[in-house]
Amino acid sequence: MSTLSDLLAEHTDLPGNAVDHLQQVVGEWQLLADLSFADVLLWVATERPEGTDGAMPGTVVCVAQCRPTTASTAFPDDAVGSVVSESEHPQVLRALVEGEIVSEVDRTWRGGTPLRREAVPVRCDGEVIAVLSRDTNLAQQRAQSPLEIAYLDCAADLCQMISEGTFPNPETRSDTNSSPRAGDGFIRLDPAGRVVYSSPNALSAYHRMGLNTDLVGKDLASTTRSLINDPFESQEVADYISGTLGGRLGHRMEIEARGATVLLRALVLKPRGQVVGAAVVIRDVTEVKRRDRALLSKDATIREIHHRVKNNLQTVAALLRLQARRTENEEARQALSESVRRVTSIALVHDALSMSVDEEVDLDEVVDSLVPILADVASVNMPIKIEREGSLGVFSAERATPLVMVLTELVQNAIEHAFEPGESGTVYLRADRSARWLDVVIHDDGRGLPPGFSLEKSDRLGLQIVRTLVGAELGGSLGLHPSPDGGTDAVLRVPLGRRSPRG
Repeated sequence: MSTLSDLLAEHTDLPGNAVDHLQQVVGEWQLLADLSFADVLLWVATERPEGTDGAMPGTVVCVAQCRPTTASTAFPDDAVGSVVSESEHPQVLRALVEGEIVSEVDRTWRGGTPLRREAVPVRCDGEVIAVLSRDTNLAQQRAQSPLEIAYLDCAADLCQMISEGTFPNPETRSDTNSSPRAGDGFIRLDPAGRVVYSSPNALSAYHRMGLNTDLVGKDLASTTRSLINDPFESQEVADYISGTLGGRLGHRMEIEARGATVLLRALVLKPRGQVVGAAVVIRDVTEVKRRDRALLSKDATIREIHHRVKNNLQTVAALLRLQARRTENEEARQALSESVRRVTSIALVHDALSMSVDEEVDLDEVVDSLVPILADVASVNMPIKIEREGSLGVFSAERATPLVMVLTELVQNAIEHAFEPGESGTVYLRADRSARWLDVVIHDDGRGLPPGFSLEKSDRLGLQIVRTLVGAELGGSLGLHPSPDGGTDAVLRVPLGRRSPRG
């Protein structure tokens, strides 16, 4: 099944920051679907056909879908990939064009199922980049209970924040996969931090931690602090809850009290820029915690393996470096030095993996660690500076290693061949990441390409390695061209998502 990144790459040309924001929205929207008792679908506009009105979007397609765990779904079939028309869902098109939340007055029937529909524009940096639709199945509608009223009020506040671009926040990204859900336990706080509603599951979690009374009307921060024996942890939890109402962002917390373990996460509700309270989701994970200890042990073993591989590669690099110093053959010394650099670049990827919990590598951190090494090597013979611009982003382990090697080889190639001996210069590494591509340009202000140079016919080992990795491992493209400003541009393009051919 295509991922959200694949579908955005196939249907849109959104910039990287907009793609990241939509990923964060999808990471948070199970909570929104559960609070809304509705299916939540994400719609984006594709490129507008030529000759159409510039005020209206082109085709609008569904790129992601989330069903509620608290109500019956309105879409038994998968809606991802479907195209919406104005007659089928006019609210989506209106929200996309007008930039306002559009609610349906009368119910709509879809395949014999009555629906109530609402469309919420998704903003990023002030621009509407997508639309979130909430489709509620009215076939099993019943009288609203206090729980349903609390859920829906909270969902309305979150939708307003999404339309304003203030939710979700990038700093909460790492919590979305493991945060509690609304059905696990839900608490609504007023602006003063007092509980105005507590679901039965939330109350049960607090009873397991030792609370003997009801939660409604109590100050949640002080109540939670009184249940925890450790004074430092109790103060940390109280500061976290109070800080959330003050607008300070925090990650989910794990609380241990009276032999019970719970996960707690608080979200400030700030529609239209005014704090109206907070939503707290809580989950009793006492039994799950026991099973997780075995998985944590396995993860620690995998990270230790990466750490040992990194150490072994560094040992190999040190031995090669020692051999290079002892040889008197200049060609052999250069070949050994290049091998040291290549082994070191792979070692840095394993070093990053040894500290990662999800087998993903932040390429910016790895490249920033490599740049000083390359610059130090270059400064021995010539004063060359290396500068990096833009963000490379996060890659899976299997793609990070060849990509780091390609970037290292291209930078090293520019250092070695772009400048005369003793000549100063600068090598720039410029990255631009979108939904579809990672584009990297290695630019130098040196003497340019030699006459008759051909990348395909070059017999340099470094360029042969690069061509093989780009074509076989990354599925990308590479070109070496004279730069309009002088010097040379090595232009690398790596696809980030699967793209189907367009008609």
